[in-house]
Amino acid sequence: MDFASLTTEYQHHFNASPQRLFFSPGRINLIGEYTDFNGGHVFPAAISLGTYGAFTPRPDRTVRMYSANIPAAGMVTFSLDDLSYQQTAGWTNYPKGMLYELAQQGHSIETGFDLYVHGNLPDGAGLSSSASIEMLMGVILKNVYNLDVTQLDLVKAGQLVENDYIGLNSGIMDQFAVGMGRQNQAVLLDTNTMAYQYAPVDLGDYVVVIMNTQKRRELTDSKYNERRQQCEEALRRLQAKLSITSLGELSEQQFDESAYLINDEVLIKRARHAVFENQRTMRAFAALQNHDLATFGHLVNASHVSLHYDFAVSGTELDTLVETAWKQPGVLGARMIGAGFGGCAIALVQQDHVADFETVVGEQYAAKIGHPAEFYLAEIADGPREVQKSALI
Repeated sequence: MDFASLTTEYQHHFNASPQRLFFSPGRINLIGEYTDFNGGHVFPAAISLGTYGAFTPRPDRTVRMYSANIPAAGMVTFSLDDLSYQQTAGWTNYPKGMLYELAQQGHSIETGFDLYVHGNLPDGAGLSSSASIEMLMGVILKNVYNLDVTQLDLVKAGQLVENDYIGLNSGIMDQFAVGMGRQNQAVLLDTNTMAYQYAPVDLGDYVVVIMNTQKRRELTDSKYNERRQQCEEALRRLQAKLSITSLGELSEQQFDESAYLINDEVLIKRARHAVFENQRTMRAFAALQNHDLATFGHLVNASHVSLHYDFAVSGTELDTLVETAWKQPGVLGARMIGAGFGGCAIALVQQDHVADFETVVGEQYAAKIGHPAEFYLAEIADGPREVQKSALI
């Protein structure tokens, strides 16, 4: 996507040139899945694929939005005087929700605007397109309306959009990874304390390949909320004798010694994943810091095994991609990322093997599943930002 094309597209739909241009990335999570709402660690990074926005303020209180990715929705119009959630508003509930949550916090947006959005994240692939749009709206509002908010404030507002406005019990990882992204760095976040530290992603001659199942997943329609409820119930049972506030506080040994309190096979599996994945994530961070790529790759593989067997969120498509990837030369590790039930996986592949890897994995996936997969190289990028004034194009 180039900004000249973005400007041309905006002009076609709004009959004027945009005044300002913005970009917000998507994200991948190297390791640490389904740990964010369990008080554990995550290790995500922003990527160069994401959401572009062309913006012009208006003199009235009308907001008009158009998405090149969902043309069937047409031009969506609403007033700043009514920011209530409407299911029929579709994708615009994410930016509209940011307006609502920031207004709730006392940040007044007095005038409306026209916004044209064009993303190059694969549709429904689990690379956090919703968080990308939320953080796009956040950085626009902060920059254009001079809001007195930090980037972390916008991250927290984005999570409120998902939890309270949309009604999805997601953790904070997606918004944090997008909003706090840095080029060539991943961020280890303790979701229990919000303490975080950056780490250079130095994979030597390995690169991160995103493998898209091309099976769209609707997160709110998935078993995401069910998994969260299962973890919460397991925690409640453990709290009968343990003084803990989250599963992320437990070591592997502490969990093994206390699992009898849960007394339910399924709940034990769900909680075990949360506890063990948290420990894996911290070890993976240390391995990457110590340039121990072999250990890092083993931990990435173990993450997928746990997500398959203990958390049961992978599915045939993701398992096919990952298990096929494991068998290829030059592969350090592979696992599903995101909520599962479709979406994407990642593989750490030696640069010289990438072309053959994509060919072989792609052929075997298509033969088994019946439709092709897509492959992308993940370049780790900065967070949301204003990119250029249209007058400079």
